[in-house]
Amino acid sequence: MLEIKKVSKYYGTKRALDQVNLCLPQGEIIGLFGENGAGKTTLMKCILNYVRYSGEITLDGQPINRKNIARISFATCEHSFFPTLTPQAHKEFYQLHFPRFDARRFTGLMDFFALPLHKAVKHFSAGQKNQFEVILALSQGADYILMDEPFAGNDVFNREDFYKVLLGILEPHESVLLSTHLLEEVENFISRALLIRQGNIVGDISMLELDESGKSLLDFVKETYHYQADRVRKALRDLTGEE
Repeated sequence: MLEIKKVSKYYGTKRALDQVNLCLPQGEIIGLFGENGAGKTTLMKCILNYVRYSGEITLDGQPINRKNIARISFATCEHSFFPTLTPQAHKEFYQLHFPRFDARRFTGLMDFFALPLHKAVKHFSAGQKNQFEVILALSQGADYILMDEPFAGNDVFNREDFYKVLLGILEPHESVLLSTHLLEEVENFISRALLIRQGNIVGDISMLELDESGKSLLDFVKETYHYQADRVRKALRDLTGEE
């Protein structure tokens, strides 16, 4: 169990997270949704202990440190790989440093995305780099896999196929926390939706509950955020002067 208790984070005087409380059990695919600047990336970086914060984050009751950090992996659109190394060299490096590294999964996903093993990653396209970032995160052997906008630069077919593969390869102990703006694409693949706004968790619902309510994920987000359906009409009226 990954537990987040009263976690707050400030960048100077700007509040990025405000007393966040969450429990993330193993075996779930969780969508994390919010506007730009809502706190999604900051929350993930706090979990990983990349930034200082107030509050408490524990993994099975223990603080996140060098002893258990390998149980958490991170796929970020900012990238965490070594650009001058080839995928084959990354594989060898990860096998040395992560005892639970899944070489079979790594090879299978490399084949799925048709990525070259012996080409320096810096020469990959933007979409290929993001694919490779996801492959490393999924192959590390982590129990919790954090993904921050991992599919930027990938076409819709690649994304949809990957979601299906993801559902097929995850083990019962593996959880994914997926931050994305692609609500309608992922609502059939996640088991739970978290909504964050201005550093606060404002929505937390299982997809089963949402389905039983007869609402779509987009409906739930609009309702929770108090979306103003006529905001475009009002903006055009103000911009053009037409009634």
